[in-house]
Amino acid sequence: MPETDTSPARAKVLWLARLEYRFHAWRERRARRRGQTPTVTPFPGYGAPDWVRVLGRVMIVPPVKPVGEGEYAAVRGWRSFVAVPIGYAQVTVTIAGVAHEVVADRGGVIDTRIPAQLEPGWQTFTMSVEGGEPIETRAFIVSPDVRFGVVSDVDDTVMVTALPRPLLAAWNSFVVDEHARQPVPGMAVLMERVVRENPGAPLVYLSTGAWNIAPTLMRFLSRHVFPPGAMLLTDWGPTHDRWFRSGQAHKLSNLRRLAQEFPNVRWLLVGDDGQHDDAIYTTFTDEHPKQVVAVAIRRLSPAEAVLAGGRTAVNDHAAAAVPWVSDEDGAGLLERLEDVGVVGTVQP
Repeated sequence: MPETDTSPARAKVLWLARLEYRFHAWRERRARRRGQTPTVTPFPGYGAPDWVRVLGRVMIVPPVKPVGEGEYAAVRGWRSFVAVPIGYAQVTVTIAGVAHEVVADRGGVIDTRIPAQLEPGWQTFTMSVEGGEPIETRAFIVSPDVRFGVVSDVDDTVMVTALPRPLLAAWNSFVVDEHARQPVPGMAVLMERVVRENPGAPLVYLSTGAWNIAPTLMRFLSRHVFPPGAMLLTDWGPTHDRWFRSGQAHKLSNLRRLAQEFPNVRWLLVGDDGQHDDAIYTTFTDEHPKQVVAVAIRRLSPAEAVLAGGRTAVNDHAAAAVPWVSDEDGAGLLERLEDVGVVGTVQP
């Protein structure tokens, strides 16, 4: 029988997690008394012809008033964080005419795998909660004959955020207008080129950012002409055994899951040297060398490195069996990937 950790530190974390849930439950009761009802915020998922990973979150979201010709007022990050998550909500997911009942987690997050029969490519289905209006969402279905895919970090890889520094992270997440966020130069072109040269290839945006920012992130990617992809974020706050969720564990566990779900796909891994992407990708590549086609690490500029609190040490991968390339922006990474034959030829 396994030992149970009864240390004071663990007990305090468990107590804090329960307190967080009670706080959100109190906010939910207040919102419902005001006549507000929950809805599902969907996130793009992925799947195979016989299953789909459904992603979303059940929340009571404060209304945002439109201005002008149906345009919505500028959305600042704090609006996403004042939404009330609805824990353990029952959600109806309807795929190809078949309804499935799923339950959200303590934070209102839906992350479940559902059997389905779907054609490869982007497919749509609906989600609803408490008999409300169905919300359309979609997932990218990977064909069994696809052999190439892309996993990309977000913060300081496709979007300049300077995330590792806490005060700037809070400023970017809670205050900055989404229209003020800047893309990393050349990264949209790189992503589009790689996806275009490999028809049917899945693209997964894997970030340590909170699910709260997913709607803002999706609008950002669309506005700056990044190709659409599945989105894997995480949830902030205490868990049953930690003060805060581990971003590194989140990334590594999802990479391992992708390797298991798509054993024949070789992945191009894209990240930056401002967080721990090099170490995470090194671990994954060591574990699954036949499932990585190359690693591309964006080097932060000196100014970005100062804002981000420095760079992580990038290991010497000269002897690695998998190509590792690095440069300062998307255009440079594209050239480096061309040099090693990852871009410019359709992957087998």
